[in-house]
Amino acid sequence: MNKLKLLTRHLWLDVSDTRRAIPPDMVHRLAERVAASEQRHSGQIRICIESSLPASYLWRLGRDHSLGDLIRQRALTMFGKLRVWDTEHNNGVLIYVLLAEHAIEIVADRGLMRHADATHWQAVLANMASAFREKRYEDGLTQALEETSAVLVAHFARTQATSDHPNELPDTPLLQ
Repeated sequence: MNKLKLLTRHLWLDVSDTRRAIPPDMVHRLAERVAASEQRHSGQIRICIESSLPASYLWRLGRDHSLGDLIRQRALTMFGKLRVWDTEHNNGVLIYVLLAEHAIEIVADRGLMRHADATHWQAVLANMASAFREKRYEDGLTQALEETSAVLVAHFARTQATSDHPNELPDTPLLQ
């Protein structure tokens, strides 16, 4: 891929492009779905949608880092920055979308990875990607939320003892 073309695409897009793809009413519905999901389990789900990679990531593109590596690194960075790793039961999940590359990553914390391996998350990603190719972002994100919730409910269901578990992270998707 032409590095100049890639740089131009990423530097051209900004949060206004993200807001056009994910309008306020969709953000509200997704936040409601996250909140409803978290009433059924002790896990925490965050959605982060970025228009493009920061320039500092793009400059690393080359012989040591592929674009896929950089996207995964960015998802991992956001997982930490948004404190998804810092939940009480280590069962947080980040659904990361990079619009410039039509890329999706899911990062699950170690408590959840004991119950759902990489193969499971690849299937969730494949379903999301199918919806995203048709620009059905809300459908893809909703399906990913449902599939993630199913795993969390199966292994971290709310019980009488955990019913007062606090909401540790914001439910509203982060748009950047």
